[in-house]
Amino acid sequence: MVNGRPGAPVVMLAHGFGCDQNLWRLVAPVLAEEFPVVLFDYVGSGRSDLSAWSEERYGSLDGYAQDVLDICQELDLRNVVFVGHSVSAMVGVLAAAREPERFGKLVLLVPSPRYIDDGDYRGGFSAADIEELLDSLEANYLGWSAAMGPVIMGNPERPELGEELTNAFCRTDPAIARVFARTTFLADHRDDLATVTLPTLILECEQDVIAPREVGA
Repeated sequence: MVNGRPGAPVVMLAHGFGCDQNLWRLVAPVLAEEFPVVLFDYVGSGRSDLSAWSEERYGSLDGYAQDVLDICQELDLRNVVFVGHSVSAMVGVLAAAREPERFGKLVLLVPSPRYIDDGDYRGGFSAADIEELLDSLEANYLGWSAAMGPVIMGNPERPELGEELTNAFCRTDPAIARVFARTTFLADHRDDLATVTLPTLILECEQDVIAPREVGA
């Protein structure tokens, strides 16, 4: 979906794991006062065509990066300001490396190129932590969603936000969510950061159970 004021650089908003374009419902109208805004659901998320999803394509973030590029090609977009939330931050990095002429700037919201600790690198989780998380997700996805939604969201003073994230998780097909989770949490895209040549803004939370401040640094 495209809306907003024409003529200014296009802002593309890309949601994270287990979410859809509804994530941006409070942000998009404000941005649309100044910019054309592109909202979309990755294949396998939201109201996308689930029949277009395949584990072969979406078993790596390259498949999601191609979704972004397909949208850019279909709409003939240039100089895009790509705003990627969570795992979509790395999707944007991959897409911009593949077709840099499509992008003008990157805005990476709580990005992480690797979630697993490695030597001096702190991703926030041990390998055992991630395997336990994935095993729990695969054994009981709805239960995992109910437990993890409020934890990931934080903001305990606003429980409705955690409930909203839980509901977003629960709308995702469990089989697709399992593949997306493994694609997300087992990936290592640290080497791809060297391909970033665009002006890039990294935004972090003071406290984030998924991407600690050290990752942004």
